[in-house]
Amino acid sequence: MGTVPLPQWASEPCIMGIDEAGRGPVLGPMVYGCLYCALSYQKTLASLNFADSKTLKEEKREELFENLKSDPSLGWEVDIIDPRDLSAKMLQRTKINLNEISHNSAMGLVRRVLALGVFLTEVYVDTVGDADKYREKLSERFPGVKFVVAKKADSLYSVVSGASIVAKVTRDRSLRDWVLDETVPNINRNFGSGYPGDPDTKAWLVENKHQLFGFPTLVRFSWGTCTPFFKDCIQVLWECDKDEEEGSNACNSKKQLKLSSVGFTGYKRKIEDIESSGKGRCKFFQARKLELVTKFH
Repeated sequence: MGTVPLPQWASEPCIMGIDEAGRGPVLGPMVYGCLYCALSYQKTLASLNFADSKTLKEEKREELFENLKSDPSLGWEVDIIDPRDLSAKMLQRTKINLNEISHNSAMGLVRRVLALGVFLTEVYVDTVGDADKYREKLSERFPGVKFVVAKKADSLYSVVSGASIVAKVTRDRSLRDWVLDETVPNINRNFGSGYPGDPDTKAWLVENKHQLFGFPTLVRFSWGTCTPFFKDCIQVLWECDKDEEEGSNACNSKKQLKLSSVGFTGYKRKIEDIESSGKGRCKFFQARKLELVTKFH
């Protein structure tokens, strides 16, 4: 399968807009989208009636998306961030917050479009975090490109409005067509928009909560919306042995730790660092001669 040839206009100075959809929902992916075109096409772009996707009905968004896809003077890309990735990054030991995930996604789109050979000179981005620091971060990474970071950029710049439509329609379609990993009988797809305030989403979370495993992988476990649901979960306890040689008081002999107190609330355990370093390793691991491996041969 051959690569699509780069349009002639892409070698002219080009502008690009970047926006996201799905930052707030507790269900489904977060999607970053971009739209780019020649600087000379900017006036025509303004006449295509793109607008902030949140102000448009679904039918209109779909129509505009199909229009921009068929326009030979426009290019677009998306980055779909799986809810499992969001949860893993935000709950791992060295946490990555949502702003950093967003920045990395936006930079990935810039990198991808530049790699195609597009002559990007200006990029317009909606604010995520501190606007000045974000602009500096982008400018340092891509010194040949001028960045404009602004609040409500999707309402101010047509190229960002177009990116907003790309992101929103892609997320809506992704959620609508989502293939559930779980094989639980009779699991329904009536999960609504995925936003915490949506009654259908709330009802779906209640119906599909599992006392041991939590939620299906469509759910972002790291969201505060999930926390109240874990209060009545099954308590999972394990024993951790005191290391006499190290004299660690991180845990008492045979102390029991609750999964709920370390997994979802982000409670920092000193014992984690001790055990991961091999010092004070639990007798379960010592008896089986199990050690931490960082390289496979």
